[in-house]
Amino acid sequence: MRLDRSAHAGGPIVTGFSGSGFKIDGAATAGGALLTPEWWRPWDGALDLDALEPLIAIAPEFILLGTGSMLVRPAPDLVTALETRGIGIEAMDSRAAARAWGVLRGEDRWIAAALMPLG
Repeated sequence: MRLDRSAHAGGPIVTGFSGSGFKIDGAATAGGALLTPEWWRPWDGALDLDALEPLIAIAPEFILLGTGSMLVRPAPDLVTALETRGIGIEAMDSRAAARAWGVLRGEDRWIAAALMPLG
């Protein structure tokens, strides 16, 4: 699948994905990805504060969590820990999260994303 974003607010662009990874800024990557308005990097899919610290450090409005091919709710303890830092988390399947990333960054929103591969 190919994703296009007409408005560009800067930062990485998710242009596609497959079962094993994503295409970000024209580069194919295997596995998950962390994205901020300024950078992206590979992610092993660990859902804890330590693994998400690079995203927490930028103080985003919220974190988009792409949970793979189906929506999986994050652990309540993680949600609470992020909320106490003033950061929300929005979980959805990774296809929806990649689309939301493009739309919200097109609006120049200061967000972060953690995307798990589909397969």
